[in-house]
Amino acid sequence: MRRAIGIGETILDIIFRSGQPKSAMPGGATFNTMISLGRAGVPTSFVTDLGADRVGDAIRAFMRDNGVADTNVSVNLDVQSPVSLAFLDEKSNAEYEFYRTPFPADPDWECPAVERDDIVVMGSYYALDPQSRYKVTALLDKARAAGAIVYYDINFRRNHQAQAVRLAGNLLENYEYADIIRCSDEDIDILYGTRDSAEVYRKNTAFYCPRLICTRGAEGVDLHTGGLSKHYASPALTPVSTIGAGDSFNAGVIYSLLTNRIRREDLDSLDEGDWDGIIRCAQAFSANTCLSIENYVSRDFKP
Repeated sequence: MRRAIGIGETILDIIFRSGQPKSAMPGGATFNTMISLGRAGVPTSFVTDLGADRVGDAIRAFMRDNGVADTNVSVNLDVQSPVSLAFLDEKSNAEYEFYRTPFPADPDWECPAVERDDIVVMGSYYALDPQSRYKVTALLDKARAAGAIVYYDINFRRNHQAQAVRLAGNLLENYEYADIIRCSDEDIDILYGTRDSAEVYRKNTAFYCPRLICTRGAEGVDLHTGGLSKHYASPALTPVSTIGAGDSFNAGVIYSLLTNRIRREDLDSLDEGDWDGIIRCAQAFSANTCLSIENYVSRDFKP
């Protein structure tokens, strides 16, 4: 059976509204994607780093409880599990403050097995960070050799903007590995000074990867492929929280690829109808996540 294999950071999100803490839950962009996939019934595993502390233990238990294998988690005795504070504004969008110490290389880490047409998911700073790069490239090389699909969520936050030039080589290498790139309009504004996804596709990503999806929150989704450029409106809703909405969008794309038995070799031949179904599924995952304070689809969500 095909699997989804994610790699990225894991962090405990403490969520504030009107200056008061409202909830605390495990987070991290790719982590959220994996939890949504696990809840949707997809065989899922996740590569990440945690401390040997109460937070790390709770997060690993949460992964297992939601169908995400934790066998490739590196547990460090000397570094505490990271924490973030997420402050929701009046539109339920979040601004973050992060508290974390870099994890050293894990000499005992083993790269998970990857089979043909599995889907490997990476993203955020973890996919660019020189300290975690050894794990990322090992997994991507294994994915390439196996013929797996690589899904890259850029998710580049403004607090890393000063490092954009230094990380440019890793960013372009990720583009080369990727079969599908997903960004937000904020990502491309930070990286390229524009929110025009068609321009970014033409100038920056198409040479490396022929498929780009750009999400714009309530303003919809742009899709660019070699033969198709299309905008999709977002469903109308009043969000409780937008934390994890883009991550669950990623889960919806991946869920659609798996349940519709779309293989890596099929990606070039997907037509407009195929993409319409993929984007609708992704938007349904995202919308469900916006309707609760959790960072993932609800446990009773039916794709």
